Amino acid sequence: MKIGALSRETGVSPRLLRYYEEQGLLTSYRADGGHRRYAEDAPVVVRRIRTLLAAGLPTRVIRDVLPCAAGSGEVLDPCVLGHLRGRLTGLDEQLAELQATRQTLAAILAATERSGELVGAA
Repeated sequence: MKIGALSRETGVSPRLLRYYEEQGLLTSYRADGGHRRYAEDAPVVVRRIRTLLAAGLPTRVIRDVLPCAAGSGEVLDPCVLGHLRGRLTGLDEQLAELQATRQTLAAILAATERSGELVGAA
């Protein structure tokens, strides 16, 4: 499969497909004339990559877990469960920090608005 056909089938630009290759996520070989060719399962691999990227995994992690992917990439072998749980815990911690930051900012905003109302009433 040529890069253009893979791009059309997956909706991923040729530039991004080349990036996936540079990151070790996707492999190709050179046909006569030097054109990139991909295996027939390349669309499945690209969909798995996109699913794992959508889950917030960086390409360096995807490179490690991609061999454990099955189907569309939403199911992985149990060997990566610890890593995925760690990533999820990290996201939960970031969310908690953001919520605390938001609450602090909202309190400052509310206090400032109340202070402005008092000055305007005087």
